[in-house]
Amino acid sequence: MTLPEHTTPDSTTQDSTTQPREISRDVLVAWLNDYLQISAFKDPSLNGLQIEGTETIRRIAASVDTSARTLQDAADSGADLLLVHHGLFWGQPLAVTGPHARRLQIALSANLNLYAAHIPLDAHPEVGNNAMIANALTLQNLEPFGEWAGGKIGLAGELPFVQSLQDFADRVQKLTGEICLVHGGGNPQVHRLGILSGGGASSIPEAAAMGLDTVLTGEPEHKHFHDGFEYGVNVIYAGHYETEVFGVRALAARVEDEFGIPWQFLHHPTGL
Repeated sequence: MTLPEHTTPDSTTQDSTTQPREISRDVLVAWLNDYLQISAFKDPSLNGLQIEGTETIRRIAASVDTSARTLQDAADSGADLLLVHHGLFWGQPLAVTGPHARRLQIALSANLNLYAAHIPLDAHPEVGNNAMIANALTLQNLEPFGEWAGGKIGLAGELPFVQSLQDFADRVQKLTGEICLVHGGGNPQVHRLGILSGGGASSIPEAAAMGLDTVLTGEPEHKHFHDGFEYGVNVIYAGHYETEVFGVRALAARVEDEFGIPWQFLHHPTGL
């Protein structure tokens, strides 16, 4: 799948003269649940339909995060469903007060559906964050990487040509638009790479055991700072947000391919 470009809240992937398409919310949710294999992941996120809104979907918005701003932007754009990577619920009950209440109020007032896909979207072999990054970097000889809950949700592979660590970091920065933090703990030449979007610093020992020279992930954790240097593995931190824009955009584009429903990406980078 070709990586979709960022779109602004005022643009869609279809021409305005195109005849609008629509689909039942329940049909779309069932298709998403099956396509993403939601039930296969024991994820603390409440994957799937988190807020029920209108029964008919004619337009979709996609965003990495769920916030009052993204919900309001989706409502203002006329979207019937907001597709996100980071939803509102993370394995514990939340009182309907403060910002949480405000977020719910925005969605319910706009009759907006909210669909979240966390780990299932990281791990998906076609539209997942890691699969899309691997595709953009033209990785070859792919194999599972990134231990999570007894399974692998990332990918490892080989670059088609060896690059210096600096040149590769520049390439990643161009891909994500984020200034990378580079820890040169290993070979100054990058060839065998592990990708784990978001918070994947804990995968450094696994990378060393697999003979990888570099790990590409999102954000650093202090407790893993020394790991790259002591295990002899380079680590490139390209931003939690910026390594996770790929999945929701690719999934929204896949929905358009399947059902003809136009979509737009709401880009609200966190810098983290």
